[in-house]
Amino acid sequence: MPKQETEAKTVFRGILFAFIGGACITLQGVANSRISHDIGTWQAATVTQFTGFIMALLIYLFVRDGDLGGFRKVKPLYLAGGAFGAVIIYTEVTAIQTIGVTFTISALLIAQLCVTFMIDAFGWFGRTKSKMGAPQLIGLVMMIGGVLIMKL
Repeated sequence: MPKQETEAKTVFRGILFAFIGGACITLQGVANSRISHDIGTWQAATVTQFTGFIMALLIYLFVRDGDLGGFRKVKPLYLAGGAFGAVIIYTEVTAIQTIGVTFTISALLIAQLCVTFMIDAFGWFGRTKSKMGAPQLIGLVMMIGGVLIMKL
């Protein structure tokens, strides 16, 4: 198989996984908002985190694609990354209940892009610095403008 064809398949696979992940984030936010309405926001976060843990554990037991001994190599700060999940759930649920699903997800995506822009530009978290210039900044500003227009 030619190298170009392999790279195209890799890009397509990445885009497919990104779309699935994005859809799941939205579906999770809507479900969490509904659960939160019935039992409370922090309770919804707890249920969601617990069911997510169970699902991840089951997938891990089935796939076994990593080495658990590798935990010793990971910086403790990075091991706390899962704790962001509780904050994500609480803030997303609160935002959905306040401003609706569409505007919440739009704002969430813009926030993600702003943070990833800084991570790439400054090489945070051990990432290789990427050249971020006017085209990327213009694209970000256009997205913000589009969300504001959509909210009118």
